[in-house]
Amino acid sequence: MQLAGDGDRVMARIGVDVGGTNTDLVLECAKGVFYHKVPTTLKNQSIGVVDGVRGICRIAGIDTAEVETIVHGTTTATNITIEHNGAECGMLTTEGFRDILHIGRHKRPYNFSLHFDVPWQSQPLVKRRNRIGIPERILPPTGAIDIPLDEDAVRAACALFRKRGITSIVIGFMFAFLNDAHERRAKEIVQEEIPGAYITLSTEVANVMREYERFSTAAMNSYVGPKTAFYLRDLEARLREAGVASKLRIMQSNGGLSTVEACARRPVRILMSGPAGGVIGGAAEGAMTGVNSLITVDIGGTSADISTIPNGLIKIMNPRETYVAGQPVLTPMIDLVTIGAGGGSVAYIDQAGGFHVGPRSAGSEPGPACYGRGGTEPTVTDAQIVLGRLDPDMALGGDLKLDAALSWAAIEEKIARPLGLTVIEAALGIIRIINNNMVLAIRSNSVARGIDPRDFSIMPFGGAGPLHGVALAEAMAAKDVIVPVAPGITAAVGLLKTDLRYEHTESVIVELTHADAAGIARINAAAATLQAHVRAELDSDGIPPAQQSVTLVAECRYHGQGFELRAQMPDGAVTADNLRGVIDSFHDQHHLDYGYSYRTAEVELITLRAIGKASIPRIEIPRVGVADGTPPTRALMFTRPTTFDDGRTLDTPRFDRTRLLCGDRIEGPAILHQHNATTLIPPGYVAETLEYGNTRIRAIGA
Repeated sequence: MQLAGDGDRVMARIGVDVGGTNTDLVLECAKGVFYHKVPTTLKNQSIGVVDGVRGICRIAGIDTAEVETIVHGTTTATNITIEHNGAECGMLTTEGFRDILHIGRHKRPYNFSLHFDVPWQSQPLVKRRNRIGIPERILPPTGAIDIPLDEDAVRAACALFRKRGITSIVIGFMFAFLNDAHERRAKEIVQEEIPGAYITLSTEVANVMREYERFSTAAMNSYVGPKTAFYLRDLEARLREAGVASKLRIMQSNGGLSTVEACARRPVRILMSGPAGGVIGGAAEGAMTGVNSLITVDIGGTSADISTIPNGLIKIMNPRETYVAGQPVLTPMIDLVTIGAGGGSVAYIDQAGGFHVGPRSAGSEPGPACYGRGGTEPTVTDAQIVLGRLDPDMALGGDLKLDAALSWAAIEEKIARPLGLTVIEAALGIIRIINNNMVLAIRSNSVARGIDPRDFSIMPFGGAGPLHGVALAEAMAAKDVIVPVAPGITAAVGLLKTDLRYEHTESVIVELTHADAAGIARINAAAATLQAHVRAELDSDGIPPAQQSVTLVAECRYHGQGFELRAQMPDGAVTADNLRGVIDSFHDQHHLDYGYSYRTAEVELITLRAIGKASIPRIEIPRVGVADGTPPTRALMFTRPTTFDDGRTLDTPRFDRTRLLCGDRIEGPAILHQHNATTLIPPGYVAETLEYGNTRIRAIGA
């Protein structure tokens, strides 16, 4: 694999992002950058991926054998958790503690609701009857063995699992993060008793304190593991059959890349794989336009993924907030909010007469009513067509033919007639509701965290994003809207703008404020072990040592606090002299996150984290030509009536966005067409094309 610094040769690379409705692809090669979008094959996503790879290679005029790297963002593991169709799991845990996964932390999901669901109880990752207690005991704080592992009990549990047809096994023992000997021995026995079993050790996926979260993370890994591993390996095999001999890389939730084998073993790391690419792509687009403070809104066919990027910094979520499908998962994830709001979100009236849009989606099969594939329920896409914001004959550049009459009929029958509205009023209602849903999510990720949206630009992307960008910016009082070069493919572009990344953790509980020589020695020993693990993974991936980068992070807390924050570790070994720098870094981070710190309070180190990276070349987006100052009539396509949020229907010109040059200005009302997305410019706004073909939309006179 070519890494940064290997020369100026442009290799053929493909980024593939699989969404709930469409699969997006970007290809970079010596001939330039090419974009493609195909429907997602929900029954087996790998079929759509391979078809898309073949298709984009044809568009670029290259052979599939010329592709050296494919980077893939997948929602396979995420969908398993949402649809609750993971593997039937068995669990070996310390005798007397099999109900930890049920009890959790006694948190009420909604403090003041009398009717609420507790996901870890109503949808358990491991059923209670399949959680088997094993006599064994490891004691804190040293990890001393008090009761040896009962190996006969492990074999008896395996016999029960065989009888029940269970082949996905979770092994999580109390205080194993202090001594994993019992977990490792239990794994050996399970491998003997159930050959080919999918096995997860809690210390392999979350080698940290907090038994419930550690067990939940391990259970999630085994729950999504078999299907995810099958998908990744099946995709790799299908690509080989298609003549693609490159290594396949997978986007992880933390924004870094990993290998198929690593992700097949620890799929819990790719639960947010798909949305992560969008955030990275959005940040890169912002850097291209000189805008660092962004609120990215990735609106696809099924969901909207929202992230706040202050000063170009992509944030990693606090471990206490990393929940997937209501289950706590201790794995690094990019900080984002996901809601069921997309082009395929279904509009409906509930039994009490309430008007709703989403979170249920029509997806790509059958899709919105206008697809003509049997869908009869009105969606956001149908509303956009009724309002004239989407041209039925221009979807995907004309490749996807839509039927406006079906959209009109669905909205009239399901929404307009029951509510006594005109079809146009009903369509406007659908758009307003979905926009309000997204605004609430944006506020939860910005205003609720002390961030002022007036200092930020809204960056809408995804196939549906640019249709909603101005409305969202108005509601949030954002300063402007930045539309990426290829909005519908931005998440795929982000896949080619990230690095290989591996992370390992180890629990090292040391009082830093009064650390003695023995405590410092423990820190350095753990650091050396973690660095060796990370470098071993990079070595196995063929990364030359000179191109490896390993960073250590200390996860600390004030004595008695419930959760940790990250602090910087010194370069080289920790000493009595530089230890103060770690403590000060924690105080600074605490003040940044919470607005205060206790400089004289005791600080504890809880976990060490090693992050290994290897840079790969970033995709280079070409600049567009410069306009000569004349009106952009060269890009004018045609004019059609369009209805805007204020209810006015105006004759609105359509422009071919790919023919606009740097400096071109188009005043609304207008619509910009391109193959992968449509951009709406309402009256009172002006769109300016920027250096790389990005578009800035702002109020006239602003």
